[in-house]
Amino acid sequence: MIPVDGDFILSVAPRLSGSRGESQWRIVAEISGVFSSTLSSYEINTRLRIAHFMAQITHESAGFCTTEEFATGAAYEGREDLGNIHPGDGRRYKGRGLIQLTGRSNYRKIGQMLNLPLEDKPQLAGQPVISLKIACEYWKSRNINDAADRDNLIKVTKLVNGGLNGLDDRRQYLQKAKRALATIEGIRVAINEGGNSIVLRRGSFGESVRELQEFLVGKGYSIAIDGDFGAATELAVMLFQKNHNVTVDGIVGQKTWALLKA
Repeated sequence: MIPVDGDFILSVAPRLSGSRGESQWRIVAEISGVFSSTLSSYEINTRLRIAHFMAQITHESAGFCTTEEFATGAAYEGREDLGNIHPGDGRRYKGRGLIQLTGRSNYRKIGQMLNLPLEDKPQLAGQPVISLKIACEYWKSRNINDAADRDNLIKVTKLVNGGLNGLDDRRQYLQKAKRALATIEGIRVAINEGGNSIVLRRGSFGESVRELQEFLVGKGYSIAIDGDFGAATELAVMLFQKNHNVTVDGIVGQKTWALLKA
């Protein structure tokens, strides 16, 4: 289980001040202790899955400053497709959750999944820990892990948002999440003459990946030098490993670094 917590969340989320900053700290503080275990229970447990999940919920929650949409919900009044069949349902079942749950029927459905009375007490959906679970249930129901495994931001965003609203914002958070996860998982290993380097794998991001890509290009592999360890970089690493008779796993550890730098 990758140890992601409040510090990780705040390393990805924007710095907020005033009342929004206070709200951000409260929400992050409440979910910090259960964040890693909750994600793991929904198999959001790899670097790419966590990074994409973080990118989406950071955008959807306006940087973790809210678990409830800012609008009143009046626009949902009378929406029978959402199960809003009684007067006042639009406001009562407005969007809540880190990925927003909207409409009476969806509150009922997710409430049954979580064994919580969300239809009778819709305000529960705005509680930080429950709002995290709602986001995870939505992620699971749309099988978004598959798109995350392919590092496909466009597909992930469409599955979450229905379109591509805020795509640049989500991309920025994705890159920040990848960098933060690379730091968490970065293991210092001795190579060559006592020098140090970081173990890198798909999903890693930053200057160390850029250095890796420069070595690979220097060895004749045609890839972009963009600091993002994606599918092309992983394939180049695996080909390099195969050509040098080391374990072909796409992970750049001590042996692979040593051969690259030889």
